[in-house]
Amino acid sequence: MGNSYAGQLRSTRFEEVLHNSIEASLRSNTVVPRPVFSQLYLETEQLFMQDGGLKKYSGRTFNDDEEDEDGSESNSPPIPYQMKPPPEGCCTTDGFCQAGKDLRLSSLASENLDVPPGFMPVGVKSPSLPDNLLVCAVDRRFLPDERGRNALLGFSGNCLGCGEKGFRYFTEFSNHINLKLSTQPKKQKHLKFHLYRNNQGMLVKGAPICWRGNDVRIRQIRTSLSEGHLTLDERPSNPALAHSSHTPGSATGSHVEPQTADVPTTLINGNHTAASSIAQPPLNQSGPGRPSVTVPPTNAGPPKKRHKGWSPDSSANSLTESAGKSAQSSLTLSTLSVTSVITNGARSETTAIQSSSRGSTSQLSAPEVSVTVPDRLLHTCRLQPVIFKGHGTLPQLTGNTSDVLISSLLQSCYLSSQTLPRVYQHYGPSPIQPLSAEMQILLTVYYLVQLGTEQVPLIEDLEQIFMRSWRESHLSEIRQFQQSQTQGTQGRHYGIEVPASLPGLPQHLSLPPQSQQPLTPSQLPWLAQLAASSCGEGVVVLGEDVKSLAQGLLQMFSRLVDGRLENTNYVVIIVTSPGQETQSCVVVTGKHQCRALAESMFSPTEGLKEISHQLHTGAAQELVHYCNSLGQDGNMDFLLDSASVEHEASPPSSSQTLAEEKTPKANNSPKDRPSPKDSQTSSFKDTPSPKETASSPKTPCLEYRVEWREVRPIQLAVARKLLSHVCAIADSSTQNLDLGSFNRVSFLILVPPSEVSFQQTVLHLWSSGVLQELGSSEQEFASQREAERYVVKMDQSAQSRIDKLLQEAQSNSYTLYILVHDHAHWDISSTFYSSTDGNLGLVDRLLNSRQVKDATNILILHVTSFPFALQTQCTRISPYNEIHWPSAFSNDVDLYHERTRYFGVSELLESTRSGSSLPLMRYDSSFESMTSTLEERFPKLHSAVIRTTVLVQQYCVALMAASGKISSSHNLHKHTSVETMEIVQSLLTAVQQCPTHHGHMVLLRIPSLALAAWAHRRLSRVRRQLGMEDSFEIILGNPSQALTIGQTFTDQIKIWLKIQDAEWVPHTYLELEALPCILILSGAEPLGESLPRSLKYCDLRVISCSYLQRTTLEQELGLAAYLVKAESRPPHNPGPGSDLIESDAEKLSSTDNEEEEGQENGDSPLQSSLQPCPDGKTVDPLPSRITTSPNVPKETLDNVQSPSKAQVQLQPQTSSQSYFQITPNFQSQPQVQGYPQVQLISQQQAQLQGQSQSASQTNVQSYNQTAIQQQPVSQPQIPSKSASSDSSSPRASSPNLSCSWARGLSRPPSVLLPRALYDIITASDSSGLPRCTSFLPHISVAWASSFRPLLSKMMTCTEQSLYYRQWTVPRSYHMDSSNRTEGRTDNFHPRRLLLSGPPQVGKTGAYLHFLGLLSRMLIRLMEVDIYDEEDIHCTAEVEGVQYHPPNAPWPNTEVIKTMPFDYTIYDPKYDDISIVYCPGFKPRADGNPVRQEDVYLRRRTSRIKLSKYAAYNTYHHCEQCHQYLGFNPRYQMYESTLHAFTFTHLLLGEDIQLYFIIPKSKEHYFSFSQPGGQLESMRLPLTSDWSPDCIKSPIFTPTTGRHEHGLFNLYHAMDGASHLHILVVKEYEMAVYKKYWPNHIMLVLPTVFNGAGIGAAHFLIKELSYHNLELERSRQVEGGSPSVDVWPFIILADDSCVMWNAVDNDKLSCPAERAVSLKQVLQHMEACPDLAQYGLCGIRKWNSRGITGIKQWEPFSRGHVHDFLLLNVDRSQNVQYDQNRFTCHDVDFTLRLHSAGLLVCRFNNFSVMKKQIAIGGYRTFIIKTKMTDASTSVGPSQYICAPDSKHLFLASPAQLLLEKYLQHTSQKLFPLSTKNYTHPVLSVDCYLNLGPEVTVCFISSRPHCINISTAGLLFSGLLLCFPDTFVTSGFLKKFTFLKGATLCVISADRSSLRQTVGRLELEEQWRFRLSDEFQTANAKEDRPLFFLTGKHI
Repeated sequence: MGNSYAGQLRSTRFEEVLHNSIEASLRSNTVVPRPVFSQLYLETEQLFMQDGGLKKYSGRTFNDDEEDEDGSESNSPPIPYQMKPPPEGCCTTDGFCQAGKDLRLSSLASENLDVPPGFMPVGVKSPSLPDNLLVCAVDRRFLPDERGRNALLGFSGNCLGCGEKGFRYFTEFSNHINLKLSTQPKKQKHLKFHLYRNNQGMLVKGAPICWRGNDVRIRQIRTSLSEGHLTLDERPSNPALAHSSHTPGSATGSHVEPQTADVPTTLINGNHTAASSIAQPPLNQSGPGRPSVTVPPTNAGPPKKRHKGWSPDSSANSLTESAGKSAQSSLTLSTLSVTSVITNGARSETTAIQSSSRGSTSQLSAPEVSVTVPDRLLHTCRLQPVIFKGHGTLPQLTGNTSDVLISSLLQSCYLSSQTLPRVYQHYGPSPIQPLSAEMQILLTVYYLVQLGTEQVPLIEDLEQIFMRSWRESHLSEIRQFQQSQTQGTQGRHYGIEVPASLPGLPQHLSLPPQSQQPLTPSQLPWLAQLAASSCGEGVVVLGEDVKSLAQGLLQMFSRLVDGRLENTNYVVIIVTSPGQETQSCVVVTGKHQCRALAESMFSPTEGLKEISHQLHTGAAQELVHYCNSLGQDGNMDFLLDSASVEHEASPPSSSQTLAEEKTPKANNSPKDRPSPKDSQTSSFKDTPSPKETASSPKTPCLEYRVEWREVRPIQLAVARKLLSHVCAIADSSTQNLDLGSFNRVSFLILVPPSEVSFQQTVLHLWSSGVLQELGSSEQEFASQREAERYVVKMDQSAQSRIDKLLQEAQSNSYTLYILVHDHAHWDISSTFYSSTDGNLGLVDRLLNSRQVKDATNILILHVTSFPFALQTQCTRISPYNEIHWPSAFSNDVDLYHERTRYFGVSELLESTRSGSSLPLMRYDSSFESMTSTLEERFPKLHSAVIRTTVLVQQYCVALMAASGKISSSHNLHKHTSVETMEIVQSLLTAVQQCPTHHGHMVLLRIPSLALAAWAHRRLSRVRRQLGMEDSFEIILGNPSQALTIGQTFTDQIKIWLKIQDAEWVPHTYLELEALPCILILSGAEPLGESLPRSLKYCDLRVISCSYLQRTTLEQELGLAAYLVKAESRPPHNPGPGSDLIESDAEKLSSTDNEEEEGQENGDSPLQSSLQPCPDGKTVDPLPSRITTSPNVPKETLDNVQSPSKAQVQLQPQTSSQSYFQITPNFQSQPQVQGYPQVQLISQQQAQLQGQSQSASQTNVQSYNQTAIQQQPVSQPQIPSKSASSDSSSPRASSPNLSCSWARGLSRPPSVLLPRALYDIITASDSSGLPRCTSFLPHISVAWASSFRPLLSKMMTCTEQSLYYRQWTVPRSYHMDSSNRTEGRTDNFHPRRLLLSGPPQVGKTGAYLHFLGLLSRMLIRLMEVDIYDEEDIHCTAEVEGVQYHPPNAPWPNTEVIKTMPFDYTIYDPKYDDISIVYCPGFKPRADGNPVRQEDVYLRRRTSRIKLSKYAAYNTYHHCEQCHQYLGFNPRYQMYESTLHAFTFTHLLLGEDIQLYFIIPKSKEHYFSFSQPGGQLESMRLPLTSDWSPDCIKSPIFTPTTGRHEHGLFNLYHAMDGASHLHILVVKEYEMAVYKKYWPNHIMLVLPTVFNGAGIGAAHFLIKELSYHNLELERSRQVEGGSPSVDVWPFIILADDSCVMWNAVDNDKLSCPAERAVSLKQVLQHMEACPDLAQYGLCGIRKWNSRGITGIKQWEPFSRGHVHDFLLLNVDRSQNVQYDQNRFTCHDVDFTLRLHSAGLLVCRFNNFSVMKKQIAIGGYRTFIIKTKMTDASTSVGPSQYICAPDSKHLFLASPAQLLLEKYLQHTSQKLFPLSTKNYTHPVLSVDCYLNLGPEVTVCFISSRPHCINISTAGLLFSGLLLCFPDTFVTSGFLKKFTFLKGATLCVISADRSSLRQTVGRLELEEQWRFRLSDEFQTANAKEDRPLFFLTGKHI
């Protein structure tokens, strides 16, 4: 939908550099021109551009535009298109818009049209009006200029008929103007002419719009590809061409290959003929320098518009990826299918006519000349040439096509580097253009020239060269563009960086001059030849005399057969013809390069199949026979037979064993190890014999311990990080995870189909204790095998396990299931592409299924070391849900106090750069030279077969030489490499040195199962013939098989691990710790197997060099990842400082004169440096066998390779390691650069000779001390930072120097790599990162664009993730490729996490600990802090009367009346209030402890798990109560209405207006007036009504400050019963409560009560309820029911009541409480007989003691009740709550209620649990001053002041100040009452808290009231609080007071205070003073309270 067009290419500044360099080369006197191009002036060809040129240029004239416009699609079926039906009633007439306005040019020619600025009138051609044009206005930015360039994609237009504006899609616009099309609307097809006004002002047709049809087609394909919309890609069976990372035709669109898929059996470039249906378009001419394009006859790309319905298989011409995936590929081209595309170097090939590097409309004629491949080409030349397609169409190949390979990878690289990102296409009239074809070819030649003779071309390097050249040529334009961008694009493109250098290019070519000259086709051939001349015959350019590609290929084949290309690696064919596009191709003719490229065309699976085929057919027999021959030293089989320990029939030769079954290993009893026979070759010469070992006084090795079971601090940190991410998901507003609804955790761990990985995970799981934490019983998990139920291998059996989990998840909605996908990068294949391998695609089918996606209780955790494949543009994982392993060190500061330091891939790379010692990662040049020779000798064999055969042969020879059983073993060294010899030597000697036979592991990585099995048989046979079965084990690591080792070694491990189980066998490699063994690890890739710390050598010399993705490389190197003791190496030298305490006695003095890279691992980082000695001299810690990097000349080594025999014996024991065995004390010393090694050798030999006598008589420890010149070991010169921290370790305090394994635990393993991989991995790109990081991250993804920046060295893991998310897209067979949603870019799964960390770092332990943390957190969420306090004021048990039977269900009214009222308050929350006097009560002698702190900080709580009947706060969201809560986003917000309700009360003095907020769903609980809908009353049931699912009593919950934390969700507590629940809130909190609880009824208190306490809320509730009762009675009378039958009870519940319990009456012998629902409690109480006789009922407060220990259980009692009340508003009509009270209002109310003669009953069989809520509540009042809002410390003494005094006024209510003052200062106010229980303070008609030390006697003045007997009682004080008229002087004279007793009279003002004194005649018995009058510290406007004190006379 646009026509972005490159136009004439601008030449680059880089071209001028080439020109200048060529000039200097021509003027130079040297024979070989300089390889650096600088300063040559080239004459510029003039561009072909003149009148009419544009017409020829575009390949057509304007007069035939109608036919040519559609020509691109003339041979393809039209895309079905259904126009959107027009709206009803609109106009559908041709020539008119849908609004009915005329659009025809003939009608609008004279009209004055409104064309906005930036728009231009355009004529639209309608198929139904061929003779007329329709007029519209189009934004000029979306139209091309006169040269057909610079049109933006898309459309923006206006209708000039009706004036409607803003059409953004041409499809929409075409509907509006009634085009009535049958095909997809395209603006190129219908916007035909510019319109302009002539001299008469008439609008007339102007010049045609210059659409470039075919050019548009190709460019749009590439554009859509760069956007990731094209899915026409091919499943690559192999990730790279040699070392490539690009994919032609991938989903990214970086590489485009339009295909002709309708001829699936035709092989144009093969040995078949092209189908006749492939017709060639006519030949058109193009301008110079412009490549032509061959357009396929069918549409191979997506539609030009964003068509939602298009897919690769939507038309017949599309290639199906399944066909491409399953296409058979082999070594011959003839078997290739036309539908296979070489993608990223895959062994598949396209035969379609290719589009050229840049899309123009000129085309080439069909190749008429075919090229015949010579017969026996492979046999003659011993190579299979690879032809890389370039520009133009490759001619047809016939004849012996099986000896030639064709690849389109280079062509795809050309295409991708010319597909400019859309961001530059939209940059207005952009000067930014891609590279020209000529420039691409020249850069390719120069790149090939730079390659070494053994190097294989890397597409990444070439692509970066293209990008660098392009960026340099447009540097100013790009910077200008970047500066014009807004901040909104930051972070999206990472900028366009210009790297400092490029691989293969000199540094001084990186910044060309600014001036530019175009590179023309005529200049290209001789410029390319000039560039190639600098490398001799390495690169040959055929160009000047070549007229076609066919001619060039014929010349190439001729030269190749004649042997003239023997020294040529690449032939570049260039065809430049006037008037035609430049054509090119590259033919690879180097033997090494051809082999590497051919093998890289296999997929990994196909490569392994080919290897197995070669082994099965016996193709490798000749190679094995060849390797068995040792030349003059005889035959290997013969030597082995002669050395056989037992005289038996000779076993078959190695060649015969190649295909035989594995020979069972002999498990004989241990034999005495043979003593060495040859002093020079024996590995045991310098070590004691077994008998000497046994008899030596050395202590047994006590070093063995297994540390992998421990959980490290950093693992705990990662586990917490995972937990925090889960909580973040739960806390988000999306509500995708409701943690509050789960009560337990279950999990399933998915591992790759590797038996060892499976058992390894089971072992970790069992030892972690997670199963026990999750609540599993001991009986259920009595054995480790039970843990296997939680781990599943991702094979075919996984389907049933996942299905079972899904069933459990559906039935257990309260269980959170965690699916842990470990090693998550292993299987990311789409389900649709899993047919070839049954195990592939399982993850997609199971984890990405809709059942898993939609299950809200399933959370997926992907765990991987290589997350790149899961970080694409279509990833399902949100970047916010990624957890990256943190760095344990920051600036060398240990952040997590780890005892270990991770040693991984980056540290291995660092060791190669240190230069101070032998790197831990290296290659074996001797091995490489052997394999290179054999690869030339056997060109048809796969290199893996050759390399494996050579490697196994070297191990066999090394074993023979080290055994000492071969008579000529000194001659065997030259048949193996130094590295292999040293590995075997170290393996054998380690066992001899340790008394307990600890040893090392050698890992031999052989990916092919067939080769690994052969290697295992071969090595086992050699070991058996040498009689070394008990020296070390040889283990075949097959992923599909369990681990098996010999019984002898199993018994040894059981002794080390102290295992008593006779049936135990090791199942994991971790359990092989310290076992001397060779582990042959097979399989296409490692599957997460962890290796023990005894791994010493990681031999990767056989791994493939063909598949160069970052994941592939890093997971192979990850096998050597290691946890090193943190103190074992200096922080700034992380690489080599690992083996610093390895004994050199294990080293072999080599007689090999080749390059020696292979030194013992044990070299410290300081071995090549000098260390200062105590006497100030320097000693050289150089080992005996001088080992250098591969760069050291071997002549240097030859001079120092012949020490005397004494030196050979002594040198290993006095080598550099001896200096470091005392600890790492020398690590902190500065390194001093040494002298040349030859000089150092002589110095060290002199030292050794002087020490030889003593050294030969002492052990290694004495060598230590001698070599350090008698320095005491216990007194290191420099204190060790780690010495004290590890002093408790036996290894640190007394290391057993004889145990090589114990010494090497802090040493990472050495890694041996193929030379090709070593060179790639150790090289760095321009950003400073290893080059492997810039490779394609995974085989299943592709780059989104070649114009991507490089990864930055400073990127964090998160930024790296964002980089891959932007610049990679999944291929079609990737499981995320289907995760595309139209219009969305963040189609993330909400419950999916990704944990990434380096290999072997401890991720398994971290996520297992996370599971435990999550389980504990869910339990914590399901638990609440319940107040758990014993009752206060409990006296000693006194046998009393049993009033009710213990199992009585309800109280008996008559019995209750006989029970005395218990005035004592038992609720622990009131342990700081005054005791209510009761004659029979005797307080404890010690009294109650005085509370010193706030009540919340002192009260005891217990954690109790919530029952299913709990009340919840707003954080609970389960499926059941979503509708009950009514605020979940999935449900519509409940509408509420505000209703006013007015009633009158005498105490308030005026009408009180309350407000009810009533949701629509709750209106049926109320009655409204019919005419106006006014609220009349709240409906009440009748007493006779009963329903099992209904609660009759309305529930009122007063609350403040707890809108989030209040327990108002009673859905579960009510067990689904219907109930009326009303929240009573203050007016200022109305909005926030309504927000959080939209489906709750709310009663809003009047404004005047905003500052009131709980008393006011209860007062209004009670009075409103009574008023409503009267209204309901009236309504019932009107309805004909008796008025007394209305239910009079309400419930007053605290907002912290969380659970309810009931005593099990049937088990009173062993009483117990059980959780019950609130529904059960209320229905039981409501069903009580004679309930109407009670004024107030309540239940007991719960505590953990419960009813245990109570000898006499009384189910009902008569006393105080709190928190949860059932109130009879009818009987309690005349007793009101005190509306002014803040504290103790319920005690006061209960005392007055009892004195009024009403029955109060507490149901002791029920108890209520109260949750501790530290937020809000009616008890949290802050007393502050009026001067500031900030709370200040104000003491109780400041709460009052003298009247009319200047005092600091407080902003708190007067009643609160008074109550607090009396509570805290009553001991001063009532001094005689303090701790004087027998003389209480008389309080009339009111209970006030006077503090815990004062006793209050409550007396009511009402007539007929019930009071205690006060006869003979002397009171210590009198408290009169607002005394009413019932209090008279005569009433007071009934009581007797102590002399000096205190009087306190409280009134509202001073006048009423004096009136009270006078009315009660108080002055007769009490003495008053003026200073005894006080007021609360309130301002006058706040109405302070006044009180007067006096003394009794």
